[in-house]
Amino acid sequence: MKKLFATLALMFAFALSGTAAKAEPIKLAVTDLVGLEELQREFGAFVDVLENATGKEFEFLPVTNRTAAAEALRFGKVDFVLTGPAEYVVMRKRTNAEVVVGFSRPDYFAVLVTMAENGYTIPTDIKGMKVAMGSVGSTSKHLGPIQILADYGLDPINDVQIINTKVPVGWEAMKRGDVAAVGMNNTNFMKYREKEAEDGTFPPGAFRVIGRGPDLPNDVLMAGTHVDKAIVDTVRQAFVEKSDDLIAAILTGDDNKKYAGMRFLTNIKDADYNYVRSMYAAAGYPEYADFIGN
Repeated sequence: MKKLFATLALMFAFALSGTAAKAEPIKLAVTDLVGLEELQREFGAFVDVLENATGKEFEFLPVTNRTAAAEALRFGKVDFVLTGPAEYVVMRKRTNAEVVVGFSRPDYFAVLVTMAENGYTIPTDIKGMKVAMGSVGSTSKHLGPIQILADYGLDPINDVQIINTKVPVGWEAMKRGDVAAVGMNNTNFMKYREKEAEDGTFPPGAFRVIGRGPDLPNDVLMAGTHVDKAIVDTVRQAFVEKSDDLIAAILTGDDNKKYAGMRFLTNIKDADYNYVRSMYAAAGYPEYADFIGN
């Protein structure tokens, strides 16, 4: 009888252990969003679809900045992180995390914009002048425009005076003539140019793009090295099988409208991000071991 009770107790312990392991939620972080409320608002519907597609429970892990996300991934405090191209190259170097899926965005490239009446036609025309750019470390609003300057043979550190500010502030500064150009992504440019036309302040022809970068690499969902391969494969397959549902869910978030027209890609290669690594070098960070401005 004692042996029977001992066996039953052992079986019960194993059952509890298995249940606990199964119930452990998968932790997800998004580097662009800080608070839990923001995460729920922007990605709550997305996580609901992902849970249904994988049969796994997901839990948001708010992170204060990109460095915190990288450290959480490195030490196994978070399992998956959705992040941008500039963040990917640093996280990859620090954590060796792998890409699960890419978030391909249409018309995702950087531009340098000037007022057409100034007569500038190529980036070398603004050598020695002030250039407004977006937040420090942003792929498309800072590093991308810097690389455009470098692609035209300029030294972004010494040949121009970069002023990092919010994109709307930089846009207004360009209109006033306080800066010669503003660097941003094409989506921002199209939005601001359209607004100027709607307001009757400037027609589209009042603005000129003097430099365009190539389409930027994708935002990526990364998985930490501690995550079981079977879970990674299950999540990746969900993006294949439930692609339309996941995209529709992402677009319910106001800040996620940038993903309109997107597609998930599962054939992402690390070499796809070498152009981003060159951006870090152009900005004076050739080792790309740390986030710029964080």
